Formats: sequence, structure tokens, C-alpha cells
Amino acid sequence: MTGGTGFIGSHTTVELQNAGYKVVIVDNLSNSQASVVDGIEKITGVRPAFEKVDCCDKDALDAVFSKYPDISGIIHFAASKAVGESVEKPLLYYRNNIVSLINLLELMPKHHVKGIIFSSSCTVYGQPDPENLPVSEDAPIKPAESPYGNTKQINEEIIRDTIKSGQPIKAILLRYFNPIGSHPSAIIGEMPNGVPMNLIPYVTQTAMGIRKELKIFGNDYNTPDGTCIRYYIYVVDLAKAHVKAMERVLDTDNDSLEVFNVGTGKGVSTKEIVDAFERATGVKLNWTYAPRRAGDIEKVWANPKKANDVLGWHAETSLDDTLRSAWNWQKHLREEHIQ
Repeated sequence: MTGGTGFIGSHTTVELQNAGYKVVIVDNLSNSQASVVDGIEKITGVRPAFEKVDCCDKDALDAVFSKYPDISGIIHFAASKAVGESVEKPLLYYRNNIVSLINLLELMPKHHVKGIIFSSSCTVYGQPDPENLPVSEDAPIKPAESPYGNTKQINEEIIRDTIKSGQPIKAILLRYFNPIGSHPSAIIGEMPNGVPMNLIPYVTQTAMGIRKELKIFGNDYNTPDGTCIRYYIYVVDLAKAHVKAMERVLDTDNDSLEVFNVGTGKGVSTKEIVDAFERATGVKLNWTYAPRRAGDIEKVWANPKKANDVLGWHAETSLDDTLRSAWNWQKHLREEHIQ
């Protein structure tokens, strides 16, 4: 698993190990910490293998496959992922997100790896037309609103073209948005290096007093409360979707390429997140409105019916419970004197 010490990767490692899989984590620790491996071991009782490797380094990646010859499936999380930063540093995003995938696809046949699950995003739909909300997997792929979103579109096309060329691999593209919350143990959670680029850690750090105030970017969008509507999903529910996808990509005789939206089926505005956090935790947030941010999509959320029906996967956790878990994680960090 690439990016396995990151937020989604660490929770997915836990769920894979709980399901009996052996996991090898490959991560360059650019936006995570090696101590996450200790947390995974504490939760599951099993320590995953860990290799500090940058996926853009093909020789180093090749050596990982040689060291662990039994690898049969890959989950590819490793990517730069902040929309705003991608607008400022597009070449960084194109290099990190595209070269890493190409390296994996070139090495898979060499090392007899059967399948890859690609961590994609609802950003590939761009700003869907109103009649296509919630978006289904066959909705038009619109022009990306940011370099980050464009890398996800390009990577999906690279995978599609690779499979069309006859390479002996299978792929599942999982499109999702904004995983939030933390493991119920509060042993692992979202811990970005530096100032958070994602909403929920910024919310919890503001509630804790680490950040002075939360800025909501834009309150003049064409939505009920004027703030962007997004798709939020509990990270543990999302992790379980990857276990279902791994079972399918390795064990069943289906199409070489499949696409699934993974989510709750309900859009939530930024202001609704703030209100729900205050309701779920009883903590008041210091927040204010700020101008719109480049690259932000006005509203997008997805229809998860195909994942429900074909993968047998459902999002099960309420928004309030999810936000409460994020707050418990932030309190754990304070107790550990980490943040």
C-alpha cells in the first residue's frame, strides 16, 4: 500500500489486517509520521511491514517488490492532495501524482501483481450540471477545477489506457471526497504536517486553540446557506470499502476495470459541518467567512448505489458520531503533547 502511513492509508491498513491481509506500507513520510505504524500495531496486534520509499523513485519501488515477492494487490494512496496548494504548485502535483502511478503500472507485470485499487476523487466530475447531482459513475467527466483534480482525471485515463493495451492487470477506481473522523480508539487519526489543508483538522485545531480562527471560504455560492457543499465520509467506513474492493479485484472474475463512487449519498455544506461539530461536541468554534478560494467546486456529492449493490458496501456512521471521533482524536493528541 502506497501512502499507508497517511490518514486514509493507516485506517485502511487496520481494516485490511483485521480482514486477514498482510500489508506492506510504502511511504516517503512527506505528510505523515512513522509513529503511525506503532498505532496500527497497537490497534490490530499486527505490525505491518514499512518501507520509507518515494514512489517517484522507480528503482527503490522495484526493490520493494523484489523484497516482498508475494504482493498480489496494490492500493495506491500516495499523492499530493491539497486543492489550494495544487493551484500554486502545479508541477509538484503533476510530478508526484502521475510519475508515482506510472512507476507502479510499469512494475506490476514484472512482479506478477494482479490488481490495483486507485484512490480517486469526486473532483474528476468537476462541477456537475444540476441534473447530474448526485453524480453517478457514468456522469460526464468535466474539466478539472484544479491541478489536483486534473491529476486524478489523468491517472484514471492512464490506468484505462494501460488495461486497454492488454496488460495483465485489473483495476478498481474508487472515487470519493473528504474522509473525516478517526479510529474509535483515538490511536490513529488525521495528523497533517504543518498547517492543515483539510477542513476537519482545522476545525478541531481551532476548537483546541491551536489555530486562532477557522475561515470558511466563500458564503455567496448558489447553495442553501451560501457555502460549498461537499461529500464527507467517515474514514473507517471508507477504509472498509477498500477491503471490499481488494476482495473483488483479486478474487472474482469481473471486468478488468471498474469504477465505484464511495460515500454517504448526501452532500453537506461547510457551514453545516461547523454547526454539526458544535452540536456533537458542545464546543464553540471561533470562525469567520473569507473570500472564495481558487479551485473550489461549488457543490458535488455522489450516488453510492453501485458500491452498495456490487461491492456490498454501505456508509454506516452518522455525521455527529464522525465529528465526535475527530474531536476525541484531537484530545488524544493534546494528552500525548503532540498537538
